[in-house]
Amino acid sequence: MKQYLEIGKIVSVQGLKGEVRVEAWCDTLEFLCEFDTLYFDKGEKKIEIERSRPHKNIVLMKIKGIDTVEQAQLLRGKILYMDRDDVELEEGSYFVQDLIGLEVIDIDDGTVYGKLSEVSFTGANDVYHIKNPDRKKEWLIPAIPDVVIETDIAGGKMLIRKLEGLFDED
Repeated sequence: MKQYLEIGKIVSVQGLKGEVRVEAWCDTLEFLCEFDTLYFDKGEKKIEIERSRPHKNIVLMKIKGIDTVEQAQLLRGKILYMDRDDVELEEGSYFVQDLIGLEVIDIDDGTVYGKLSEVSFTGANDVYHIKNPDRKKEWLIPAIPDVVIETDIAGGKMLIRKLEGLFDED
């Protein structure tokens, strides 16, 4: 499991005092705003966040020591990372990066459908993309308790129960 997880990307500067605009790669903009410490370079470089706030569909962020538009400009394109130890997830919640690559197996008959390759956020419930390169197929399954029976991050697998029509070939 990765200790440092991607949480956003600096996409541009805001104003003249070193603020940056961050595209959030997490469930909510507010979640990104909760952090006082983030990291660059896959966790190698610690940075202190002076303040951050949601603004439309991005986060405006002030990083300690970045006080001019020129300094902020040098950060464009940088990925921000969070330390997984800074967050306590609720029971049954997972980091998307931990789900990607899980082998998806039918709990009833042992059929291996493929690997979880992507998560889409639809609003009502998340949707998991399951890719099977052997069959050149991709299936979409709803991330609901009726379908996802067990998620075993350490074991690298997700056990599911297919609903009628979910894996029909047509």
